[in-house]
Amino acid sequence: MTIETTQAPQIVTRPMSHRRREFRRAMRSMVQAKWPLVAALILLCVTFAAIFGPWISPLDPNRQDIMMRLADPLTEGRRNAFFLLGTDGLGRDVCSRLLYGARISLLVGICAILVGGTIGVIAGLIAGYFGGWIDDIIMRLGDIQLAFPFILLAIMFLVILGPGVVNIIIVLGVGQWVTYARIVRAQTLSLREKEYVEAARALGDPTLLIIFRTILPNIIAPLTVIASFNVASVILSEASLSFLGLGVPPDVPTWGAMLADSRDQLMANKWWLAIFPGMAIVLTVLSFNILGDWLRDFLDPRLKTMG
Repeated sequence: MTIETTQAPQIVTRPMSHRRREFRRAMRSMVQAKWPLVAALILLCVTFAAIFGPWISPLDPNRQDIMMRLADPLTEGRRNAFFLLGTDGLGRDVCSRLLYGARISLLVGICAILVGGTIGVIAGLIAGYFGGWIDDIIMRLGDIQLAFPFILLAIMFLVILGPGVVNIIIVLGVGQWVTYARIVRAQTLSLREKEYVEAARALGDPTLLIIFRTILPNIIAPLTVIASFNVASVILSEASLSFLGLGVPPDVPTWGAMLADSRDQLMANKWWLAIFPGMAIVLTVLSFNILGDWLRDFLDPRLKTMG
């Protein structure tokens, strides 16, 4: 007599992927901290305005209507036009110019960081890995640049090159490379003596492969934090240069240029000309700073092990 035994079906659980696990941990950390979540939502709104500005803007940002100049917010104009945020001294819709200005601010901020970060990372890796006279030359060039006030250098080069989006990206990007070079150099000096780097050398890996595949991935975390902070500073620099008339051409709406145009109207109680672009700059820069602060804590390995 045989007794048949039935085994309970085994439930096979697949381990959660590393990326999915990290994404859930990031979302949980943002929800618990609250302010980074608010900052992320604000930046999503700014990004949405920058991408879809031409489709969601109520009017042409450069369309002038002298008869409706300096109209108050929530004013209905001619030809079924409605000025949600009022108009400026030339009768241009402030809301439309604000939406188009988000595109320039984010474009300049992100592209300048990419330019400066690329130059700084390559220079820092070379200086930290090879050392010697190469390290001295790169670091002394950085010290020379830091010896001059950056805003004066930017004004000088923009006066020579002329206003333009590409020119201001190049000038602001080149001005950021020293920060990345110093951080990457310090990290590379400590990583080049690690066991896995020595093992890569022993296996005969080329120098470029060791630098960019073995060392560089291990310094991405601090670079991400620095980049988030630098985007905010670049946006402020672009607004300052546009305020001085050295940013982009006058027909391109930017938040800094809108602030510059509002100088003559502040004493006439035309508050919306300065409040709306000023608040846009403040909220965007503050959001980047809050996210950078959160990233610094989130990528800290000590807090990661505690969590």
